[in-house]
Amino acid sequence: MSKTTGLARKKRRNLGWKIAGIILALIILALLVIFAVGMIGYEVNMNRAEETEYLGSAYTPVMEDGVWTFYVPADEDFRILQITDVHLGGGAFSIGKDARALDAVETLIRRSEPDLVVFTGDMVYPVPPQSGSFNNLRETALLTTLMEKLGVYYAVCFGNHDTEPYSFYDRDDIYEFYAEQEHCVVDREEGIDDINYAINIRDEGTKRIRQTLYLMDTHDYVGDQLINILGNYDGLHENQIEWYRAEVGRMNALNAALGYEEVVPSTLFIHIPLGEYEEAANEYRANFFRDTENVKHFYGELGENPCPSDFEDDMFETMLELGSTKYVFCGHDHLNNISLEYKGIRLTYGMSIDYLAYIGIAGEESQRGATVIDLSPEGTLNIEPIRLNEDLYR
Repeated sequence: MSKTTGLARKKRRNLGWKIAGIILALIILALLVIFAVGMIGYEVNMNRAEETEYLGSAYTPVMEDGVWTFYVPADEDFRILQITDVHLGGGAFSIGKDARALDAVETLIRRSEPDLVVFTGDMVYPVPPQSGSFNNLRETALLTTLMEKLGVYYAVCFGNHDTEPYSFYDRDDIYEFYAEQEHCVVDREEGIDDINYAINIRDEGTKRIRQTLYLMDTHDYVGDQLINILGNYDGLHENQIEWYRAEVGRMNALNAALGYEEVVPSTLFIHIPLGEYEEAANEYRANFFRDTENVKHFYGELGENPCPSDFEDDMFETMLELGSTKYVFCGHDHLNNISLEYKGIRLTYGMSIDYLAYIGIAGEESQRGATVIDLSPEGTLNIEPIRLNEDLYR
């Protein structure tokens, strides 16, 4: 090999290293810019949340019989607002969408004036290609700041995106953060998979449990998936269902001790829909969108195929057996807002907030809103979806 050839190869190697160094420097610079823009945008949205005017709640919960409890005058309704799939990104790519999501949450709360807000999962969306952030705790702080400034009591059940396998904080961390908030009535039953708890609505004077709300964790994905590509969603585990069974019996016993022998009515809030959501939808669709022997349509539509849990469980059968839970509310499928009764249990998709997760959804309006749930003194629910851009959905 000639001296000239060797020098040429050395020059090429040096040039290659220079190019690689330039590319690496550009990548680092881009990441720094993304981080800086994300921090600036986050502070703008946090300042917006901190400037929220106080609204307040009519009732202050107390911890009684091991659960958060609201006491309500025996002749008055209790209003719950279900909000789902807020999907706050907290990064450089979601600044404007986060602002719109926060505005949507506040607008819907002020319009409906609920006694309790229940968030049914995916409050945040730490998916870097769309949000620009891995920091799910920082994203969560945007929502809690807004809610604490509003002064409205709220509960949460977790969704698959609230703690991604690659996000900075796990479920224990996020739970502890929510539990530190003054107006968040989150709780957890120790020894049961993830975050599960009950909330009681009682009548003043008699202390009768009018309704028990069960908030249960449908977790995230089946198996060890760093990135969920296949859509294999988890569901309710056996020890959660056994906890639910025991709690139904315990609430019945608490009411029986007061002289009320009937089964305590209850409502279930989850994120990922039960498999029966898909069964009901398929039966309704197969009958040309008309009621069947098993299915009764109340309102809304199917904007996408249901995406229920792939985890086989006996939750629906247990609810039928115990006769307590007559209503279930979920999120997860952002374009579905249908409410169907199936075999005597009403299955409702909450209207979503999402501006970020579904491609192009920021420009959509038909699915964006919340669900007003009025609990009557008799223990029955009146359910009305409200759109963000108009009053009632129907």
